Amino acid sequence: MENFDLAIIGAGPAGYEAAAFAAKQGLKTALIEKSELGGTCLNNGCIPTKTLLHTADLYREMTNQADIIGLDYQALSFDMKKMQMRKQDVIQRLRGDIAKLMKMHKVTTIKGWAKIISEHEIAIQNGEKVENIEAKNILIATGSVPAMPPIKGAELTINSDELLNDENVYEQIAIIGGGVIGIEFAFLYASLGKRVIILEVLDRILANMDKEFAQSLKMLLSKRNVEIQTKALVQEISYNEGTKKYNCKYLQKDAEYIISADKVLMAVGRRAYTQNLFADNLSIETDRGKIKVNENYQTNIENIYASGDVIGGIQLAHVATVEAINAVCHMLGRAPIYNMKLIPSCIYTNPEIASVGMTLDEAKAQGINVKTIKYPMGANGKTVLSLQERGFIKIIVDKETDCILGAQMMCAHATDMISQFTQAIQQELTLVDLQKIIFPHPTFNEAIGKAVE
Repeated sequence: MENFDLAIIGAGPAGYEAAAFAAKQGLKTALIEKSELGGTCLNNGCIPTKTLLHTADLYREMTNQADIIGLDYQALSFDMKKMQMRKQDVIQRLRGDIAKLMKMHKVTTIKGWAKIISEHEIAIQNGEKVENIEAKNILIATGSVPAMPPIKGAELTINSDELLNDENVYEQIAIIGGGVIGIEFAFLYASLGKRVIILEVLDRILANMDKEFAQSLKMLLSKRNVEIQTKALVQEISYNEGTKKYNCKYLQKDAEYIISADKVLMAVGRRAYTQNLFADNLSIETDRGKIKVNENYQTNIENIYASGDVIGGIQLAHVATVEAINAVCHMLGRAPIYNMKLIPSCIYTNPEIASVGMTLDEAKAQGINVKTIKYPMGANGKTVLSLQERGFIKIIVDKETDCILGAQMMCAHATDMISQFTQAIQQELTLVDLQKIIFPHPTFNEAIGKAVE
């Protein structure tokens, strides 16, 4: 039986990044994956979604802006089959890069279903073959799968994993859930010129983010043939053989409504994935399916760690990655590298959304005396010349110290620019500090300089 310093279960961003980091620190490391390298993010999440969105955005820009910018074409159309092929090409390339990374750092990759059978032993099944390995430490990074709520007829819906691989294009799609997943798919279909209806049970979309994002997006989406129904409690999904449509029945303000669509996407979040992960005699504490960990990412068995979606919290690939690396730091007896109190969040809408640090409401709730600076992107030259949607940059500043406490951005390339504010908050920079920075012109980024003037 081969012995390792660290065995990692799950080869998503948390798993493979932690494996590379551990190996660089001299740990003999095994990475176990039942499917493909890259996990949900690469194969059924971040990368494929953004690849399809990139094509859809280009299509919408051409159909809406070609004449304005002096371009002419005979016929413009999209081919979902080719879009899917392009998506698969991207995935295959990045999978190959991960494999090279593992080989470079001498990480042993093992394909199969892992089951932890004791504190230090893992059984790995691949077909009829079962291989057992031992490890001083084990890191669980098995991620999550789409959640399916107990709604009558829910089995008739399609989840995000399935829709990402669907070569069909639906003229009208209903999306149950107005969170990040639902909103990104709404933009994908709307950009392709299709009708979208979002049913959200809460009082606004993107309920966990700054209210202004929800308000701005709702107005923007309404212009793109997207209908948003909030406080909509879905009761039943059914299929009408006569019309070949799916019907969603929902309650809203004590009244019952029915909407019809060619397909229904269930996008109500994701749940931790721990299926068949533990032997019956191994008792790992969980909370509503999520693995419970302490501040060092240790489970109730101290040499077994967990990170990422499987422990709940903020379900983002970059969060899973840094949690896993911080867990490896603890195994090595070192202080954590990353500050987990400062997590940037990004949504790949058009325009993009990004946020880090405190919102105005959060600062007020903590009793912090703050001021808000808001800069409209309509005054930014790069935004105007590239025909971007008008957006904004909002900065939350401590009135007493003048330090940056948070930032919310809704503009082109917001996801690329938010790290400047992450760094400013981490380094406790003030408005005066940011005012000293020279920004190139014309750029989207110079809007930050204008905002802090």
